[in-house]
Amino acid sequence: MSRSSLGLGGGAAPARSNRSVGVAAVLVLGLAATVGTALLFQHVGGYIPCALCLQQRTPYYVALPVALLALVLALAKVGPAALPRILFAVVGLLMLWGMSLAIYHAGVEWQFWAGPTDCASVAGGDLMTGDLLGSIDAVRPPACDRAAGRFLGLSFAGWNVLASAFWALVALWGAARGGRAAG
Repeated sequence: MSRSSLGLGGGAAPARSNRSVGVAAVLVLGLAATVGTALLFQHVGGYIPCALCLQQRTPYYVALPVALLALVLALAKVGPAALPRILFAVVGLLMLWGMSLAIYHAGVEWQFWAGPTDCASVAGGDLMTGDLLGSIDAVRPPACDRAAGRFLGLSFAGWNVLASAFWALVALWGAARGGRAAG
C-alpha cells in the first residue's frame, strides 16, 4: 500500500502546504516590517507615540506570533490542515481590529470626533537639567489629536489604516483560499 492510498501523502496536500507557507511567511514578514517601521520611527527617528499610537501596535504584537505559529505549523505539516487557515482568520480579525483603531485615531487627528481625555499635550522640559526624576514626571506623550507629521497627506494613523487593511485582506484571503490547490 502506498502513502497516497492511505491518505498520508500526495494529492492536493503539497499545494495546500505551499500556499499556507507562502501566506504565513508574507504575513510574518509584513507584520514585522510594519510594526518594526513604527518602532524605528520612535527609537531612531525620535517620534514620540501618543497613547492611541501605542494602542494601534497591540494587534500587531498579538497577530505576529499567531502568524508565526501558522508558519511553523504549515512548514512542519503537523496538526489539521485547516489549522493554519484558522490562524489566518484570527490574524485577519486582529488586523481589522487594528484598522478600526487606526480609523478612530485618524478621525481624532482630523477632528471628526473627540479623542480620549487622557491624551495629554507634551509638557515642556529639559531632561538635562539634573533633576531626572522631576523631568520624567514632566514628560507627557504627544496629544492624540495632532499628527506627528503627514506623508503624502496621511498621518501615521492614516498609513496604518491602509497597512492594517492590506494585512487583513492577505490574512483573510489565506483563510479562505489557503487550502485550495492552485489552478
